[in-house]
Amino acid sequence: MHSRRVFLTRVLGAAVLFPSIIASCGDSKATQAGDHIKSATAITQVFGDGQKLTAVAVEFDQDIDNSKLSTSTFNVDGRTITKVYANTAAMIANQGTNGKCAIIELSPDDQGAALSAKVFAATGQTAIWREAKASVTQTGTVTTTNGDMYPASTKAIATSKVANLIVDDFKQFEYKDVKTGQTLKYNLFIPKNYDKSKSYPLVLFMHDAGATSTVTTTTLVQGLGAVVWASPSDQTKHESFVLAPQYSTQVVNDNSEATDDLDTTVNRVNWLTSQYSIDKNRLYTTGQSGGAMMSIAMDIKYPDLFAASFIVAGQWDPTKVKPLAQDKLWIVVSQGDLKAYPGENAITAALEQEGANVSRAVWNGRSTAEEFAAAVKKLETERNPIHYVALQKGTVVPAGQTDDGGSNHINTWQIAYTIEGIRDWIFQQHK
Repeated sequence: MHSRRVFLTRVLGAAVLFPSIIASCGDSKATQAGDHIKSATAITQVFGDGQKLTAVAVEFDQDIDNSKLSTSTFNVDGRTITKVYANTAAMIANQGTNGKCAIIELSPDDQGAALSAKVFAATGQTAIWREAKASVTQTGTVTTTNGDMYPASTKAIATSKVANLIVDDFKQFEYKDVKTGQTLKYNLFIPKNYDKSKSYPLVLFMHDAGATSTVTTTTLVQGLGAVVWASPSDQTKHESFVLAPQYSTQVVNDNSEATDDLDTTVNRVNWLTSQYSIDKNRLYTTGQSGGAMMSIAMDIKYPDLFAASFIVAGQWDPTKVKPLAQDKLWIVVSQGDLKAYPGENAITAALEQEGANVSRAVWNGRSTAEEFAAAVKKLETERNPIHYVALQKGTVVPAGQTDDGGSNHINTWQIAYTIEGIRDWIFQQHK
């Protein structure tokens, strides 16, 4: 598993976009007498390759005229400004509206955008993340809705607050399992309009070995695997709980063995179904690399637990996967992945020998959202319980990276969790 512990920052695809309010623009004091700027908030988003600082919200003491703002109104040290507009709260929006906040959107392609300060190393060190902070200067005139004009200033304002979009919507907990003796840190997203009279599905996401950490929120910021299910767009279509455990040690290995943390995770899933109105017939598991292997191990040991599984770049001993022949699976792997690709070939072959019907396809990893949607629908027309998608070699690794087995492995999940149709398919499955 050590070969899987390398996490590289890279840009691939879009972040999860959302309209959720992240900070109020109203009740804070000016930094000093006479200042018109009251505060500045750093805004982060999670992309396939991790968390990035993508905007700054500057709060003024009066409502700002949105029509008078431009990308030359502000400067953010070391960053490229792509869009500036006003808003009533410190939130990203599709278009501006008069309000006390000036929203300064920043390019996620900037060298200083990514918040990962170190790569995950083969030595097992914990990743170090840079603090989300920025320095902003008002370089042009800001006009209020009352007609007041605030002139440009040379004074740099440092951000004093941070809003982590979607990530902040998760709550952090610690679970001591009396059955296994293990302690599990985990993140839980509870639907914002949770109603105990309704019944909700639950998605369990498990991270790869590279995200192993004692910091509970690491799994939320390393990629889209956890947060994508909790995005406003996905929650609008599929209200659900999202459970994202944080493991401080590796749970599975390449010998198809698992520690007691596997059972502890299952016990926590079962406990949650007793505490909240969660539909036991709509429990789903997904994971990348080691997390995919955990999903497979759970499906083998607890064959009646999950309604469907989304397996991303995983592998397991094909002689042990017989119980999966009765499951609903969507598997995604890269043809350039030197371990997971032959591993999934062996697994699906074993399942077919057990009588399972498997739909197969090879997709271009650089497909557009529309092309991925069409490809998903094409596979679904075959109406088989197991879908096996291989991402074509040469279409997975971004330019500038070595197109080797490790890069194909890591980049698989940076693509897989952006495919909306697969996420929709998951929620269509019932036990």
